[in-house]
Amino acid sequence: MSFGKVITLNTGRKIPQIGLGTWLSKPNEVENAVEIAVRSGYRHLDLARVYENQDEVGRALKKVIPSVVRREDLFITSKLWNSAHQPDQAEPALDETLQQLGVDYLDLYLVHWPVAFEPGNGLFPTRGDMACLDLETSLVDTWNAMIKLLGTGKVRDIGVSNFTIPQLQGIIDATGVVPVVNQIEAHPRLLQDDLVAYCKEKNIHLTAYSPLGNNLIGIPLLTEHPIVKEAAEKLGASPAQVLIAWGVHRGYSVIPKSVHKERIVSNFHQIELSKEYYEKITSIGVKDHKRFNIPITYNPKWDINVFDEPIERTATHKVKIV
Repeated sequence: MSFGKVITLNTGRKIPQIGLGTWLSKPNEVENAVEIAVRSGYRHLDLARVYENQDEVGRALKKVIPSVVRREDLFITSKLWNSAHQPDQAEPALDETLQQLGVDYLDLYLVHWPVAFEPGNGLFPTRGDMACLDLETSLVDTWNAMIKLLGTGKVRDIGVSNFTIPQLQGIIDATGVVPVVNQIEAHPRLLQDDLVAYCKEKNIHLTAYSPLGNNLIGIPLLTEHPIVKEAAEKLGASPAQVLIAWGVHRGYSVIPKSVHKERIVSNFHQIELSKEYYEKITSIGVKDHKRFNIPITYNPKWDINVFDEPIERTATHKVKIV
């Protein structure tokens, strides 16, 4: 089973260290996955409006609350999508998420990306092959709207996702309110030691999405990496369990996604990494830096530099912080 570890956030509330991710889950798979996860002991569920499966999650929650678990024993995260960054759009977007899930509040609400889209034309407003960016609404505008949501009783804590150090520092300097969480792509190919150190200094907890890497661009999976496979064999564990343990060792909460019962259950069975194997696995990213989730590579393309990866440096636009 999971070690049952929870991490105390900078507001004093606690987040379970292992959760279920729901990104890239196909329609009609998530309802079953969430029910299996909660019945298997998961208490942390990571969701988002843009995954377009929150109605399914809501159906699963009806099956497990209160028969399996009380609402207050679950930690439910969702995210404000880009098309609702404008201050007058944030609360209606939150209300829609709550309605889809059939709950009265979220434990954590995150700004999904440091990128605003034009509002009023669906989740993905486009012109040709380009996303329609809102270049007027700043991160500070959106963060102030998130701060106001704390007063509604509909969210317990607020945070961000996919934010860099300058973006975090910008909203903190402007508002004095430190995000509780920054949810980031994090795995042994993407170490981000500078961001990890910064967030530790500011007491911003890091949640790792895609902790196993992903196969969006067709390169070999981290679960197939020789070092990961060697550690798994030595520890009598699966490669996925090894990669989750690596994230836990770094202090992250980790949200592996699966819709398969065996993997959902297996991912929740934690192991501990020795210092030797932690360092061996970390060496993968020292030699082979790879970020999988970069919006400029999407279709439709987001013509904006979010992370300053080499591939983003041809972008026309930069993130508007203030």
